[in-house]
Amino acid sequence: ARPMRPDALLPTLGGRWTLASKPAGSSTERAAQVADALLARYGVVTRGSVVAEDVPGGFHGVYQVLKAFEEAGHTRRGYFVDGLGAAQFADGPVVDALRARQSGGVSEAVATVPAVDPANPFGAALPWPEARGEHRPTRRVGALTTIASGRCVLHLERGGRSLLTFSDDEAVLVRALESMADAVVRQGGRRRVIETVDGRSSLEPDVAALLERAGLRRTPRGFRIGH
Repeated sequence: ARPMRPDALLPTLGGRWTLASKPAGSSTERAAQVADALLARYGVVTRGSVVAEDVPGGFHGVYQVLKAFEEAGHTRRGYFVDGLGAAQFADGPVVDALRARQSGGVSEAVATVPAVDPANPFGAALPWPEARGEHRPTRRVGALTTIASGRCVLHLERGGRSLLTFSDDEAVLVRALESMADAVVRQGGRRRVIETVDGRSSLEPDVAALLERAGLRRTPRGFRIGH
């Protein structure tokens, strides 16, 4: 048999490689930069968000830096998100935005983001909702998560074959599916076909009715998401 070239096996690793130089600055300066990046990325930094990033030194190392930030008046520590413990840190503008949002009531916004996006707190700062079938949501590249009114309501697994739902409100699910379909279109690439929903065939009558209501198109294998 003809042997395969290494770049044929791993096409994304082709090209020229250069050894990067070591990060500049002292270990303290690098730790401060990491803490700044986490604050900018997550808004509210918690133990879960640090663990999800697999930061060298873990939460203990970041905590020491954030504590120093607080003592210097650069950030605030408080109980900003219910259920995530008291070791939460955020910049002043983020705290003000949270207070304004709280006084304005619960947002009805629906958004679909990559599961690994910092905008998705589930599986990192917040636990995933309880799944209905054998499949479990994960923060993997290629997976999508839809959040409605601050709650995780849909999770499309990598490859798009399996969809997980976390709501019994059909109207909410329809809006979430429409948001997810738009996200698939924006990402480009090949269309995805949902074959199972919560471990059940997407072609079962009650499941199919929900997907059709959201504008998904039936195929012999399941429902196509994306236009």
